[in-house]
Amino acid sequence: MRTQRQVVDYSLRRRALLREVFSGRVGTYEVCDASPYLKSAAKFHGEPTEVRCPVCRRENLTNVHYIYGDELKQSAGQARRLAELPVLAMTFREFQVYVVEVCRGCGWNHLVEQYLLGRDGIVGAGQAVDAVAAGAPAGSLAGTGPARPTTRSGGRPRTRLRPGAGE
Repeated sequence: MRTQRQVVDYSLRRRALLREVFSGRVGTYEVCDASPYLKSAAKFHGEPTEVRCPVCRRENLTNVHYIYGDELKQSAGQARRLAELPVLAMTFREFQVYVVEVCRGCGWNHLVEQYLLGRDGIVGAGQAVDAVAAGAPAGSLAGTGPARPTTRSGGRPRTRLRPGAGE
């Protein structure tokens, strides 16, 4: 995805947890504890993968994408299909996506990755160069959305309107 940034991958944590499960230090009841809501989200909103469950090895894992952000309001915390994320990324300035892998059979679940999406991540190279050459701050590019609060040296926020952002 074009606007995907600040990616955090949890594969090392996953490997360490599986190593503890296979050595017997952690029981499968502790790691196969998916809630009914998570299993339901995997069923209706999940993206099937070709990866087998590392615990039961019977079913393929399903990835569920949860979205969180202040701008999302009532949609925050909802599971969404992967195909819906680019549309949301062009609609909202910024939101966090958490990808959870789920085994619908045994209940294994683990956070795979998290990343930031939104149109704040889109800045054309030409726009940035033109704005800097014109002496405009990098965050005040014309046509990149509504007014965005900035901070003065005293710590108080102020709002800067961009041309065409709606008076």
